[in-house]
Amino acid sequence: MLTFYDYQAAPSPRRARIFLAEKGVEYDCKQVDLRAGEQLGEAFKAINPRCAVPALVTEDGQVIAENVAIAAYLEDRFPEPPLLGRGGAEKARISEWNWRGEAEGLMAVAEILRNTSPHMKGRAMTGPRNMDQIPELAERGRARLGYFFEDLNKQLENNGFVAGDSYSIADITALVCVDFSGWVKSSPKEDLTALHAWHKRVSDRPSSKA
Repeated sequence: MLTFYDYQAAPSPRRARIFLAEKGVEYDCKQVDLRAGEQLGEAFKAINPRCAVPALVTEDGQVIAENVAIAAYLEDRFPEPPLLGRGGAEKARISEWNWRGEAEGLMAVAEILRNTSPHMKGRAMTGPRNMDQIPELAERGRARLGYFFEDLNKQLENNGFVAGDSYSIADITALVCVDFSGWVKSSPKEDLTALHAWHKRVSDRPSSKA
C-alpha cells in the first residue's frame, strides 16, 4: 500500500489528498506535526530531505515529494478519472492553469503568510534552511493574489472548470488557493461571481473534504 506523509491543516498536502480521493486510491496516512517541527527531525529528513509535506512513498520504497510529481505518478498508475487531461491540447491547458494556480495563487498566499506570521519568524521559506521574513513581500503577495483571482474569474466566466469543461488538477490547486487565502484575510472579492459560483461547485465534491 502507498504511504502518504501529511499534515491535516496544511494546504500543500491537501492538494494531494484531494487528488487521491478523486482517484479513489487507498493509502496509509502518517501525520507529520509541522507546528512541533517534526518535519525538521532526522526521522522525517530520512524520508524527505527537503523537510516538507506531502511525501508519497510507493510500495517499493520510492519517495515522491512534490505535488505535480505525485499527480503524475498517480495519473499513470490510476488513469481514471483523468485529472491531467486527455490529448495534447487539454493537457497543455490544465498544465498551464495548474502552474498559474501555484505560481500566481498559492505562492502569493505563502508570501503573505510566511512574511507576516509571528510563528514563522526566521522560517520564511519551507525547507531545512532558516530564512528571515521580508515584510515587503507580503504587500506584493496581496497584490499578486488579487490579480490572480481577477484572471481566474475571467477564465471561469466562459468555462465550467478552471481549464475547460472537465474537473482537473487545476481545479484542485485553485480550490486550495482560495481556501488558503482566508488564512491571510485575502479571499476573493464578492464581485468575482463566476469564481464564487465555481468555488461552491467544487467545494461540494466529496473529495474536497479529504
